[in-house]
Amino acid sequence: MGKYTNLAKDIVTNVGGKENIVSLKHCITRLRFKLKDESIANDDILNNMDGVVTVMKAGGQYQVVIGNHVTQVFDEVNQVLGITDTTDSDNSEENVEKQGIFNAFIDVISGIFQPILVALSAAGVIKGFNTLFISLHWYSQTSGTYNVLNAIGDSMFTFLPILLGLTAAKKFNLNQYVGLIIGASLCYPAIQLDTLSKAGKPLYTLFSGTLFQSEVYQSFLRIPLISMNYTSTVIPVILICYFASKVEKSLNKVIPDMVKFFFVPIITLLVSLTLGFLVIGPLATFGSNLVGSAILAVRNFSPLVAGALVAGFWQVLVVFGLHWGIIPIYFNNIVTNGFDNVMMPYYCTTFITSAVLIAMLLKNKDKSFRKVAIPATISSLLGITEPAVYGVLIPKKKPLLISCIVSAIVGGFYGFFNLRKFAMGGMGFFELPGMIDPKTHSMSNVYIALIGIVLSFVLGFIATMIFWKEDPSKDKVVTSQNDDEKNVNVSQELIQTPLEGKVLPLSEVKDEVFSKGYIGKGLAIEPTKGEVISPVNGTITTFFPTGHVIGITSDSGVEILIHVGMDTVNLEGKYFTPLVKKGDKVTVGQKLLNFDLEGIKKEGYSIITPVVVTNSAQYKDVVTVSDNGKNLLSVLV
Repeated sequence: MGKYTNLAKDIVTNVGGKENIVSLKHCITRLRFKLKDESIANDDILNNMDGVVTVMKAGGQYQVVIGNHVTQVFDEVNQVLGITDTTDSDNSEENVEKQGIFNAFIDVISGIFQPILVALSAAGVIKGFNTLFISLHWYSQTSGTYNVLNAIGDSMFTFLPILLGLTAAKKFNLNQYVGLIIGASLCYPAIQLDTLSKAGKPLYTLFSGTLFQSEVYQSFLRIPLISMNYTSTVIPVILICYFASKVEKSLNKVIPDMVKFFFVPIITLLVSLTLGFLVIGPLATFGSNLVGSAILAVRNFSPLVAGALVAGFWQVLVVFGLHWGIIPIYFNNIVTNGFDNVMMPYYCTTFITSAVLIAMLLKNKDKSFRKVAIPATISSLLGITEPAVYGVLIPKKKPLLISCIVSAIVGGFYGFFNLRKFAMGGMGFFELPGMIDPKTHSMSNVYIALIGIVLSFVLGFIATMIFWKEDPSKDKVVTSQNDDEKNVNVSQELIQTPLEGKVLPLSEVKDEVFSKGYIGKGLAIEPTKGEVISPVNGTITTFFPTGHVIGITSDSGVEILIHVGMDTVNLEGKYFTPLVKKGDKVTVGQKLLNFDLEGIKKEGYSIITPVVVTNSAQYKDVVTVSDNGKNLLSVLV
């Protein structure tokens, strides 16, 4: 059962049932029914229903106002009505206009990691300090103090798939408890390769003599089960949850309502996790092996190039979990050769990440950003970069690219000068003792490492200061407190005027959804020119096929809705010429839409255009800006 299934059933019942519905569409906030007999609909019940904002009747439509989650309710209503093809809805661009692969990946990773960033940062700092105290010999690695702090700091990283199972389930609209079980199953001890290899000899070996050689310790229904260590991994749980969401959605369509509660999660778990253990896990293993073999081949050709590749792609490898293809090489080299010089070029990435974050903190004073960036910086300085990568670098995009490029430069330096480490253990600065040659007591590797650290900080900091800029539409204003005459800094996002024309209060809009502020605070504009420009730097998150509604999310997260005219959805795109599409990055002043002002008027529609901040509740206030007319609204953070 979906989140809005009961609401959808109640709505269908109270608009007069399926037999009273002629057609159904939706726009940005409301379900638009055409009913055979509107008098049958129970207006009072619908108005007082949880999940319904209000009911309106206009233009021959019975409109049930839902709010921002209208698309999910629309889908559930169609399920109740037995309609599976909704491509004719006003939101059909969801199925047509796809984000670019890179932007889609960033959106998924950011959405999955955002909810756990605070905890991830906290665990990273604790883990880093525990390593620091061990290096300072404040207590031993066998002490209870170490074990308690290690449990606190390391548990989140060890059992990361469980947390990601929850957040990935939310992202992919999967039952959240199913996501938790998927993550927990991946961490189950009896599944891990380390556990199996210690318990006994393999049954047999697959792909012997090849790069994909795998020892099989157990089977599933006589199918070989290629095991790997899933704890601390990222990609397997995300892929399995994504597949599970598709399985669950398909099952909800075919399994009768009376047994969905029982059978849908059972079948979803069995199908998704079986495929996960048999296919997704082995593919991740083979991917790791390919990465490791490729690095070794390149190093044999050129240590400088190999060092640049290892360091330059290290953050990307960590994101995909493919760094596990290099770590075994590191362990094997130290045990077999007494040192490692293959993986060590990655050493610079922790310091470059720290330098990038420090530069960003100097340029971005936003409180919400600093809450994530400051602990991530501390964690990075101590050698734990995951909070920085997932919390800052990936969402901001350009800093990730900067860190990768600078890492490649310094990694090439380390590769060329053959940086070596002789003992395992330590992170960040506390890896330096392991670079002292135990046979000759030579400090040469320590000196090389220190030079690289200096280069990392200098190049990472300078590159970020030059090439990364915070959102130019965001700045600070100072207001005076008359009581104590203290100055208070207030962060604001300035929303520029997207249309030329007369500015009006929302109360002038002849639509209660806007005039009463149901979907957010803002203003209205009576346009004098048929042109819409972008009021912020951001991304087009909604652009209806009819062209009358544009949704933009600014780079800092403010969600802006521009609704050209009232009931203009009924024009079905006539008089509107979109110039961008969903997923496009836009800049302040960029033209988004042309529309025929006079043509819309002649059709009898109001041209008054609301401009509202739909996530107003997340901010202190949304106020009118009194300046030369360039800016329309100020969102106070």
